[in-house]
Amino acid sequence: MFKKFLTINILIFYYCSTLFSQNLIQDNNFENFDENTITANVEIPIDSIVKVSPEDVLYEKIAIDTIDSKDKFIKIILFDDHTWNYLDLHKPQISEDILTYYWDSEKIHSYKELDIKTLPDEIPIALIDSLSGFCSPFVAKVSSPYCFRGKREHNGVDLKVQIGDTIRAAFDGKVRIAKASRYTGGYGNLVVIRHTNGLETYYGHLSKIIVEEDEYVKAGEVIGLGGSSGRSTGSHLHFETRYCGQSFDPQRIIDFETGSLKSFSIVLKKHYFSIYSNHKQTDEQSLAASQRIVHTIRSGDTLSGLASKYGTTIDKICKLNNISKSTTLRIGNKLIVR
Repeated sequence: MFKKFLTINILIFYYCSTLFSQNLIQDNNFENFDENTITANVEIPIDSIVKVSPEDVLYEKIAIDTIDSKDKFIKIILFDDHTWNYLDLHKPQISEDILTYYWDSEKIHSYKELDIKTLPDEIPIALIDSLSGFCSPFVAKVSSPYCFRGKREHNGVDLKVQIGDTIRAAFDGKVRIAKASRYTGGYGNLVVIRHTNGLETYYGHLSKIIVEEDEYVKAGEVIGLGGSSGRSTGSHLHFETRYCGQSFDPQRIIDFETGSLKSFSIVLKKHYFSIYSNHKQTDEQSLAASQRIVHTIRSGDTLSGLASKYGTTIDKICKLNNISKSTTLRIGNKLIVR
């Protein structure tokens, strides 16, 4: 009982002591409180909510319980003096333009028809602001980075998790995709969230999806549980960051080992969208990497033959691909030649 009492009061203190005023309905007496109507299906009259600043909150009251309302962003707080209030947790506000621009709850990658050439060379993105926060989806060391792996592009990072570990939304947003493995291919159970800043984040290989499509979520809200569904050799979270369908290295914005955001904003350069561009590179290195020439290995290919064909040397090809002169070239694999 004490633990519940302490948790409730910490919740009240947190929301009352932030920099932003909270929306609370003025005191209501228990005599007017109907438990049969104030339930998870209660409708809240918007015009009955008034602005209350933190200094106006009656701190001498003791919260004894909370009740959910129909709107998950509105909680009902019961006090020991037989009164109750609504607490507004602030539903994420997303512009209509962001919500309607290539929005599709059937296609995993909804921007496929958008030509990358139409995007500007530099795109300033505010990651957090006074209304939108951040939470690392999971705190762990990156086990597999954003890069080309064998025959496939690995368009995100892998974080080691245990089956059932809590996975959280990185930013405020709205769920565009919440689909089971049979609909997502290698992603397994997948959640895709479009955020207030126009970014989208992907959460793959979940063992359980907790949110629904078209549901609004806050940064830090639990959206699923870690797992190994889909094309996976062990439990992990596959996490992607995309803008207009173009993936970029999530480690450009998130330090996953500390669970912190690297900056309040980022200027996305078009060359960041190359699978050969990563967070460790300077912009000059990233630009050069994005302009690389990649060859798909075919039957009969040799390092000497490729070096001659592309006007380079065997040593340079080996250095670009971190291989040796004796490495076996496997048909179908990609090789950077320049």
